[in-house]
Amino acid sequence: MPALHRIPRLYHPGPLHAEEEAALSAEQAHYLKNVMRLGEGDAVRLFNGRDGEWRCTIITLQKKRGLARCVERLAEPAPPPDIDYVFAPLKSARLDYVAQKATEMGARRLRPVITRHTVVRKVNRRRLEANAIEAAEQCNLVFVPEVLEAQPLERLLADWDETRRIIYCDEAAPIADPLAALAQVPSGPLAVLIGPEGGFSPEERALLRRLPFVHAIRLGPRIMRADTAGVAALALAQAVLGDWK
Repeated sequence: MPALHRIPRLYHPGPLHAEEEAALSAEQAHYLKNVMRLGEGDAVRLFNGRDGEWRCTIITLQKKRGLARCVERLAEPAPPPDIDYVFAPLKSARLDYVAQKATEMGARRLRPVITRHTVVRKVNRRRLEANAIEAAEQCNLVFVPEVLEAQPLERLLADWDETRRIIYCDEAAPIADPLAALAQVPSGPLAVLIGPEGGFSPEERALLRRLPFVHAIRLGPRIMRADTAGVAALALAQAVLGDWK
Protein backbone atom coordinates (compact mmCIF):
# COMPACT_ATOMS: atom_id res chain seq x y z
CA MET A 1 0.00 0.00 0.00
CA PRO A 2 1.55 3.36 -1.01
CA ALA A 3 1.80 6.24 1.49
CA LEU A 4 -1.53 7.99 1.88
CA HIS A 5 -0.38 11.23 0.23
CA ARG A 6 0.61 9.26 -2.89
CA ILE A 7 -2.86 7.79 -3.39
CA PRO A 8 -4.88 9.77 -5.98
CA ARG A 9 -7.70 11.80 -4.46
CA LEU A 10 -10.97 12.48 -6.31
CA TYR A 11 -14.31 14.11 -5.57
CA HIS A 12 -17.29 11.75 -5.74
CA PRO A 13 -20.80 13.28 -5.48
CA GLY A 14 -22.53 9.97 -4.76
CA PRO A 15 -22.78 8.14 -1.43
CA LEU A 16 -19.63 6.84 0.25
CA HIS A 17 -20.12 4.15 2.91
CA ALA A 18 -18.39 0.95 3.96
CA GLU A 19 -18.49 -1.60 1.12
CA GLU A 20 -20.35 0.93 -1.08
CA GLU A 21 -19.47 0.65 -4.77
CA ALA A 22 -18.76 4.08 -6.23
CA ALA A 23 -19.12 4.63 -9.97
CA LEU A 24 -16.26 6.65 -11.47
CA SER A 25 -16.84 9.08 -14.35
CA ALA A 26 -15.18 8.66 -17.74
CA GLU A 27 -12.75 11.48 -16.90
CA GLN A 28 -11.84 9.90 -13.57
CA ALA A 29 -11.40 6.45 -15.13
CA HIS A 30 -9.14 7.93 -17.82
CA TYR A 31 -7.08 9.80 -15.24
CA LEU A 32 -6.58 6.76 -13.02
CA LYS A 33 -5.89 4.31 -15.84
CA ASN A 34 -3.92 6.35 -18.37
CA VAL A 35 -2.33 9.11 -16.29
CA MET A 36 -1.73 7.41 -12.94
CA ARG A 37 -1.31 3.93 -14.51
CA LEU A 38 -3.52 2.26 -11.92
CA GLY A 39 -5.69 -0.80 -12.27
CA GLU A 40 -7.75 -3.39 -10.45
CA GLY A 41 -6.82 -3.70 -6.77
CA ASP A 42 -5.07 -0.33 -6.54
CA ALA A 43 -6.15 2.33 -4.05
CA VAL A 44 -7.89 5.65 -4.67
CA ARG A 45 -9.21 8.19 -2.19
CA LEU A 46 -12.77 9.48 -2.73
CA PHE A 47 -14.45 12.28 -0.78
CA ASN A 48 -17.53 14.47 -0.58
CA GLY A 49 -18.99 16.94 1.90
CA ARG A 50 -21.59 14.50 3.26
CA ASP A 51 -19.72 11.27 3.91
CA GLY A 52 -16.12 12.40 4.39
CA GLU A 53 -13.06 10.86 2.73
CA TRP A 54 -12.63 7.13 2.06
CA ARG A 55 -9.84 4.84 0.97
CA CYS A 56 -11.28 2.75 -1.84
CA THR A 57 -10.11 -0.19 -3.91
CA ILE A 58 -10.47 -0.04 -7.67
CA ILE A 59 -12.67 -2.87 -8.94
CA THR A 60 -12.52 -2.07 -12.63
CA LEU A 61 -11.32 0.66 -14.98
CA GLN A 62 -12.67 0.79 -18.51
CA LYS A 63 -12.50 3.40 -21.25
CA LYS A 64 -15.58 5.35 -20.20
CA ARG A 65 -16.32 4.15 -16.69
CA GLY A 66 -14.84 2.71 -13.54
CA LEU A 67 -15.88 1.24 -10.24
CA ALA A 68 -14.31 1.41 -6.77
CA ARG A 69 -15.33 -0.07 -3.42
CA CYS A 70 -15.15 1.92 -0.17
CA VAL A 71 -12.88 0.22 2.37
CA GLU A 72 -11.92 2.64 5.13
CA ARG A 73 -13.07 6.09 6.19
CA LEU A 74 -10.06 8.40 6.44
CA ALA A 75 -11.74 11.67 7.47
CA GLU A 76 -15.12 12.97 8.55
CA PRO A 77 -16.89 15.72 6.57
CA ALA A 78 -15.32 19.10 7.36
CA PRO A 79 -17.47 22.05 6.20
CA PRO A 80 -15.76 25.45 6.51
CA PRO A 81 -17.24 28.45 8.38
CA ASP A 82 -20.52 29.73 6.97
CA ILE A 83 -18.99 32.34 4.64
CA ASP A 84 -20.33 33.09 1.16
CA TYR A 85 -18.00 34.53 -1.44
CA VAL A 86 -20.04 36.96 -3.55
CA PHE A 87 -18.14 38.31 -6.55
CA ALA A 88 -18.50 40.08 -9.87
CA PRO A 89 -17.30 37.65 -12.58
CA LEU A 90 -13.97 38.24 -14.30
CA LYS A 91 -12.54 36.93 -17.57
CA SER A 92 -12.09 33.16 -17.80
CA ALA A 93 -8.55 32.53 -16.51
CA ARG A 94 -8.94 34.94 -13.61
CA LEU A 95 -12.40 33.55 -12.86
CA ASP A 96 -10.81 30.10 -12.59
CA TYR A 97 -8.34 31.58 -10.10
CA VAL A 98 -11.18 33.14 -8.08
CA ALA A 99 -13.02 29.82 -7.76
CA GLN A 100 -9.86 27.95 -6.78
CA LYS A 101 -8.64 30.48 -4.22
CA ALA A 102 -12.03 31.06 -2.63
CA THR A 103 -12.33 27.29 -2.17
CA GLU A 104 -8.87 27.08 -0.62
CA MET A 105 -9.67 30.05 1.65
CA GLY A 106 -12.71 28.26 3.06
CA ALA A 107 -15.75 29.75 1.32
CA ARG A 108 -18.84 27.60 1.75
CA ARG A 109 -20.66 29.03 -1.28
CA LEU A 110 -19.60 30.83 -4.46
CA ARG A 111 -22.16 33.39 -5.62
CA PRO A 112 -21.51 35.33 -8.85
CA VAL A 113 -23.22 38.72 -8.93
CA ILE A 114 -23.76 41.09 -11.86
CA THR A 115 -23.05 44.77 -11.12
CA ARG A 116 -23.28 47.92 -13.25
CA HIS A 117 -19.59 47.71 -14.21
CA THR A 118 -19.38 43.93 -14.63
CA VAL A 119 -17.86 43.12 -18.03
CA VAL A 120 -18.40 39.33 -18.01
CA ARG A 121 -22.15 38.77 -17.72
CA LYS A 122 -22.40 35.10 -18.70
CA VAL A 123 -21.00 32.72 -16.11
CA ASN A 124 -20.14 29.10 -16.88
CA ARG A 125 -21.38 27.51 -13.67
CA ARG A 126 -20.01 24.07 -14.54
CA ARG A 127 -16.55 25.53 -15.07
CA LEU A 128 -16.70 27.24 -11.66
CA GLU A 129 -17.75 23.94 -10.08
CA ALA A 130 -14.91 22.09 -11.82
CA ASN A 131 -12.35 24.59 -10.53
CA ALA A 132 -13.73 24.37 -6.99
CA ILE A 133 -13.55 20.55 -7.13
CA GLU A 134 -9.98 20.64 -8.44
CA ALA A 135 -8.92 22.94 -5.60
CA ALA A 136 -10.60 20.72 -3.01
CA GLU A 137 -8.93 17.62 -4.45
CA GLN A 138 -5.48 19.17 -4.40
CA CYS A 139 -5.74 20.82 -0.97
CA ASN A 140 -7.12 17.82 0.97
CA LEU A 141 -10.41 19.58 1.68
CA VAL A 142 -13.30 17.30 2.67
CA PHE A 143 -15.83 19.76 1.31
CA VAL A 144 -16.60 21.48 -2.00
CA PRO A 145 -18.40 24.84 -1.98
CA GLU A 146 -21.81 25.14 -3.57
CA VAL A 147 -21.84 27.26 -6.73
CA LEU A 148 -24.97 29.35 -7.23
CA GLU A 149 -26.36 30.95 -10.37
CA ALA A 150 -25.36 34.53 -11.13
CA GLN A 151 -27.89 37.26 -10.39
CA PRO A 152 -27.99 41.08 -10.41
CA LEU A 153 -26.69 42.81 -7.29
CA GLU A 154 -29.95 44.70 -6.65
CA ARG A 155 -31.98 41.47 -6.72
CA LEU A 156 -29.47 39.70 -4.50
CA LEU A 157 -29.66 42.45 -1.87
CA ALA A 158 -33.45 42.73 -2.08
CA ASP A 159 -33.83 39.03 -1.19
CA TRP A 160 -30.95 38.90 1.28
CA ASP A 161 -31.28 37.18 4.66
CA GLU A 162 -30.26 40.00 6.99
CA THR A 163 -28.87 37.58 9.57
CA ARG A 164 -25.97 37.02 7.17
CA ARG A 165 -23.70 40.05 7.44
CA ILE A 166 -22.02 41.31 4.28
CA ILE A 167 -18.43 42.59 4.29
CA TYR A 168 -17.33 44.63 1.29
CA CYS A 169 -14.23 46.63 0.42
CA ASP A 170 -14.53 50.43 0.35
CA GLU A 171 -11.56 52.80 0.48
CA ALA A 172 -13.85 55.32 2.19
CA ALA A 173 -14.81 52.96 5.06
CA PRO A 174 -15.02 54.94 8.32
CA ILE A 175 -12.48 52.76 10.17
CA ALA A 176 -9.03 52.64 8.58
CA ASP A 177 -7.90 49.42 10.28
CA PRO A 178 -9.75 46.48 8.67
CA LEU A 179 -9.16 44.22 11.69
CA ALA A 180 -10.74 46.81 13.99
CA ALA A 181 -13.67 47.20 11.59
CA LEU A 182 -14.25 43.45 11.44
CA ALA A 183 -14.10 43.19 15.22
CA GLN A 184 -17.33 45.22 15.31
CA VAL A 185 -19.19 42.75 13.07
CA PRO A 186 -21.42 40.37 15.06
CA SER A 187 -20.52 36.69 14.84
CA GLY A 188 -22.67 34.50 12.63
CA PRO A 189 -23.13 33.77 8.92
CA LEU A 190 -21.08 36.04 6.68
CA ALA A 191 -20.60 37.02 3.06
CA VAL A 192 -17.59 38.70 1.49
CA LEU A 193 -18.64 40.87 -1.46
CA ILE A 194 -16.08 41.82 -4.13
CA GLY A 195 -17.02 44.17 -6.95
CA PRO A 196 -15.75 44.34 -10.54
CA GLU A 197 -12.48 45.85 -11.77
CA GLY A 198 -14.18 49.20 -12.28
CA GLY A 199 -15.60 49.18 -8.77
CA PHE A 200 -19.19 49.64 -7.69
CA SER A 201 -21.20 52.41 -9.30
CA PRO A 202 -22.13 55.43 -7.13
CA GLU A 203 -25.70 54.10 -6.91
CA GLU A 204 -24.54 50.64 -5.80
CA ARG A 205 -22.15 52.13 -3.27
CA ALA A 206 -24.95 54.29 -1.86
CA LEU A 207 -27.24 51.26 -1.63
CA LEU A 208 -24.62 49.21 0.22
CA ARG A 209 -23.98 52.04 2.68
CA ARG A 210 -27.69 52.29 3.51
CA LEU A 211 -28.11 48.64 4.44
CA PRO A 212 -27.69 47.90 8.17
CA PHE A 213 -26.31 44.39 7.60
CA VAL A 214 -23.48 45.60 5.32
CA HIS A 215 -20.06 46.49 6.75
CA ALA A 216 -17.29 48.26 4.85
CA ILE A 217 -13.59 47.57 5.32
CA ARG A 218 -10.44 49.07 3.80
CA LEU A 219 -7.65 47.03 2.26
CA GLY A 220 -4.78 49.44 2.80
CA PRO A 221 -3.17 52.10 0.62
CA ARG A 222 -2.56 50.04 -2.54
CA ILE A 223 -4.98 49.42 -5.38
CA MET A 224 -5.63 45.71 -5.88
CA ARG A 225 -7.13 43.77 -8.73
CA ALA A 226 -10.49 42.23 -7.92
CA ASP A 227 -9.13 38.67 -7.62
CA THR A 228 -6.36 39.81 -5.25
CA ALA A 229 -8.81 41.85 -3.18
CA GLY A 230 -10.98 38.77 -2.80
CA VAL A 231 -8.18 36.69 -1.33
CA ALA A 232 -7.17 39.55 1.00
CA ALA A 233 -10.73 40.11 2.21
CA LEU A 234 -11.36 36.41 2.78
CA ALA A 235 -8.12 36.13 4.75
CA LEU A 236 -9.14 39.02 7.01
CA ALA A 237 -12.63 37.58 7.51
CA GLN A 238 -11.23 34.15 8.40
CA ALA A 239 -8.69 35.68 10.78
CA VAL A 240 -11.24 37.70 12.74
CA LEU A 241 -14.58 35.94 12.28
CA GLY A 242 -13.79 32.53 10.76
CA ASP A 243 -11.77 29.47 11.75
CA TRP A 244 -8.32 31.06 11.84
CA LYS A 245 -8.88 32.43 15.33
